[in-house]
Amino acid sequence: MQKRSLRQKSEARWGYLFVAPFVIGFAIFMLGPMVFSFIGSFTDYNLTSKMNFIGIANFKRMFVDDQLFWKSLYNTLYFTAFNVPLTTMFSIFLAVILNQKIKGIRFFRTIFFLPSVLSGVAVYVLWMQLLSPSSGMVNTILSWFNINGPAWLFDPNWTKPALIMMKLWSAGGAMLLYIATLQNVPTQLYESAELDGAGIWHKFRHVTLPLITPIIFYDVITSTIGSFQIFQEAYVMTSNGQGGPANSLLFFNLHMWNKAFVGFDMGYAMAMSMTLFVIVMIMTVINLKLAPKWVHYAGGSK
Repeated sequence: MQKRSLRQKSEARWGYLFVAPFVIGFAIFMLGPMVFSFIGSFTDYNLTSKMNFIGIANFKRMFVDDQLFWKSLYNTLYFTAFNVPLTTMFSIFLAVILNQKIKGIRFFRTIFFLPSVLSGVAVYVLWMQLLSPSSGMVNTILSWFNINGPAWLFDPNWTKPALIMMKLWSAGGAMLLYIATLQNVPTQLYESAELDGAGIWHKFRHVTLPLITPIIFYDVITSTIGSFQIFQEAYVMTSNGQGGPANSLLFFNLHMWNKAFVGFDMGYAMAMSMTLFVIVMIMTVINLKLAPKWVHYAGGSK
C-alpha cells in the first residue's frame, strides 16, 4: 500500500477540520444526551438526588402500573394513523392543483405555503379561537348549512380530529416538495399516455403517482416521526398542559414532559424516552421494509 502524499494528508486534515463542528455538536447535543437517558432510564433519578440503579423497575412500572402510559400511547398512535395519510394525500392534492401553468399560480402557492412557516404558538392560539364552540368561525360556517358544530377541544370525541384538521392547514411545506417533483416528470410520458387513450385519472395513476413515490416515501417517514413527537400543540391548546378533557390529548411526549418537569421523575421520563425511541425505530424499519413494494425510481428499479 502506497503512502499518502503530503497533499492528500493536508486534504484529509482539512476534511476532518470541516466535519469537526458537526461531529462535536452531534456528540454533545445528541449522542451524549441519548447515552445519559439510556443510563438514567435504569435509575430513580429525580434531579435532587444521585442516580440509584433500580434495574428495569421504571419499565415495569410503565407497562404494568401507569394507565396513563397506555392512554398517551393510544392517543399518539391514533393521531399518527390519521395525520400521516391525510396530510400526505392533501399535500399531493394541493401540489397537483397548483402545478398548473396559469396566470397568478405563484400567488396561490404562496398563500398555501404561508401557514407552514408561521409561529407554532400563534397558530395554535388562532385555532383555539377558530374552534370555539360558541363563537368560532368553524362552527359559524357549519351553522350556515344547518349543521350543529361539535365542542371540538372540549369534547373528548372531537379533540384529536380537531388537531388533525389543524395539521392539514399547514400542509404547504410538503406541497412544495411535491410541486418540485411534479415539475421534473417528463412531459413525453404524458403525451405517450394520451396517445394510448389515457384520461386525467389514468395519467395520474400510472404516470404521476409512480414517479413521485420516492418523495411520498420521504414524506411518510418524516411525518411519522414528527407525529410521534407531537407535544407543543397539546401543551398550548389544553388547560395547563394536562391533556384536555378525559386525557384525550395526553400524547406520549406530553405525558413524558409532565413526568419529567412537573413531577421531576426524571428516571421514569428517560425510560419513556427510550421506549419512544424504540417505537419510532420499529415504525421506521417497517416503512423501510415495505418501501420496495411500492416505491419506484426513475431508473425502473425499486
